[in-house]
Amino acid sequence: MLKNDSPPPPTAASPALAREQRREVPAWMRGLYAGLCLYLFLAALNVLGSGLGTFGGDSDFLVRAFAYGENPFIALLAGVLVTMVVQSSSFTSALIVTLVASGEMTLGTGVFAIMGANIGTAVTGVMVALANIRIRRNFRRSFTAALLHDFFNILTVMLIFPIEWLTGLGHETGRGVFTQFAGWVSGLIGLEEVLRPDSPVKVVTRPVVEAADAAGAWVMPTTAGEGLLVAAIGLALMFIALIFMVHNLRGALLRHMDGLFRTYFFRTDLRAYGIGVVSTVLVQSSTITSSLMVPLAGAGVVRIRRVLPFMMGANLGTTVTSVLAATANPIAAAMTVALFHVTFNVTGTMIWYPLRRIPLKLALWYGDLAGRKPRYAFLFLFGVFLVVPLLGIGAIELFMGLR
Repeated sequence: MLKNDSPPPPTAASPALAREQRREVPAWMRGLYAGLCLYLFLAALNVLGSGLGTFGGDSDFLVRAFAYGENPFIALLAGVLVTMVVQSSSFTSALIVTLVASGEMTLGTGVFAIMGANIGTAVTGVMVALANIRIRRNFRRSFTAALLHDFFNILTVMLIFPIEWLTGLGHETGRGVFTQFAGWVSGLIGLEEVLRPDSPVKVVTRPVVEAADAAGAWVMPTTAGEGLLVAAIGLALMFIALIFMVHNLRGALLRHMDGLFRTYFFRTDLRAYGIGVVSTVLVQSSTITSSLMVPLAGAGVVRIRRVLPFMMGANLGTTVTSVLAATANPIAAAMTVALFHVTFNVTGTMIWYPLRRIPLKLALWYGDLAGRKPRYAFLFLFGVFLVVPLLGIGAIELFMGLR
């Protein structure tokens, strides 16, 4: 009789299985961890607002900077640049909402900066696609998938920006039609124009804000310096909270996504759109979900025609972060900016899904071009996300200086 040399199957006592079991985090613990991350995120927003308020009260720097930034073109291009640098539209939109809530950014500046954040968030997909540059066929497909996200946002901005700007010129407060609609919805919610000091979120997060204020006063000798330090603490806490939130939810949600993507999620456009919304709401990052889509499309797992509705859904899902930021500062202006973000993406979907052949053909054409000549991929990356914003801001600055 032959001796069986094969290793015995792992048992409950085997080290490998024990390690695997130890890695599995209970659902209740993940929920608790997510709640703590959410609390840290809301507290960070209020710390940031407190620091900006202190600095703005002692210095006119922010007033001058944002008065200059009220130029809608500069606000748009600055939104692109900031989001490209931090690689997170969730971070940028939360920052914009907090600045508007604290009065350090006008509502008009905020809505145009939100448009820029929508463009800037698409840079990550392009960078992920470049990882496949050595495999021409995969690179062409993945780069085309990334371009669908880019072109949807760019085409939506090209439509909504001039409408919002021109209709705002004739309005007594400078608000365009989309901001007026968002303001009307915010009014239905019944929020006040000025934040009440006893709002629930303010009360709950007050210990963290007071601790940050005390640290700033102890370290910095001047009021302006104290405000800057507290604002920096708020920014750091917000970034940390988002990273931890994304890491926690990503581990829980995305572990089994690949197989579901292959078999279930993308049978119809409506299903792809819904999955884009839900997965991005759960992960709190369209950067992650859209970046996950790019290699899947490159490998042929997902058809290119299903990528566009998924990206549209991911764009809508990421607006939840700005709405959460508005709940941390529950006043009409902050909620109006957050609802503008929602309106922007819903309007873009309503326009470009029926006309989806336009972004599809543009993405397929440029994706094929970049597949044959990869230098065009780098030209798009640096041109759209770096050169155009910097040159645009410089040209507008020069023009404003000559007036």
